[in-house]
Amino acid sequence: MDFLLQGLLTAIDLLLTRDAETFSAIHATLVVSSYSLITSLTLGLPLGFCLGHFDFRLKRPARVVVDTLLSLPTVFVGLVVYALLTRKGPLGDWGLLFTLPGIAIGLTVLALPIVVALSATAVESMDRKLRLTLLSLGADRRQLFLGTLWEARHGILAAAITAYGRVMTEVGIAMMVGGNIKWQTRTITTAIALETNKGEFAMGIALGLVLLAIAFAVTVSVSFLRRRT
Repeated sequence: MDFLLQGLLTAIDLLLTRDAETFSAIHATLVVSSYSLITSLTLGLPLGFCLGHFDFRLKRPARVVVDTLLSLPTVFVGLVVYALLTRKGPLGDWGLLFTLPGIAIGLTVLALPIVVALSATAVESMDRKLRLTLLSLGADRRQLFLGTLWEARHGILAAAITAYGRVMTEVGIAMMVGGNIKWQTRTITTAIALETNKGEFAMGIALGLVLLAIAFAVTVSVSFLRRRT
């Protein structure tokens, strides 16, 4: 139990002394998580709305595909994105391999099915009379879309926080696509894996507690926003 206490003390010391390496990993984690969340929400909310709101012939197969992608192995995502971004890949000229934007692309692939599936579920669980009510009030397509999303805002917030928690704690994609480069692409999760492999359990626990503190802060912020809305 001593190393657990030592990890807690080390975490406090790293934060109070503003350790440069620790804050570099925190910065990288927040950057890639935020970029991937914004992108997945931008793409996933319209897709989730269409999947949950409209009835079309291939709706059931599409839903099966989306639900299957929820359990997509992160190592496989990292492998595919690595293959796309490597010099021999179709996106190799972009120079995104071993960069934070490259990690964000992989995390977006991971978060997108979560946003689509949960937002579609939120839309499907709404009162069917809402659409008729909005149309009777003269709402156009844009207003119908925004009005439906507003009524389903709590489910969408749940989708956002679930996706954010998934990408923020991801290791495989960040390790494979980012390369775990110190001061550049090393995130908190990859730093934890590195320190643990080196036998630095106290440092690993400290970084884990920092990650937990960030997750707690995000959850509290979302809960406050939910109460305000």
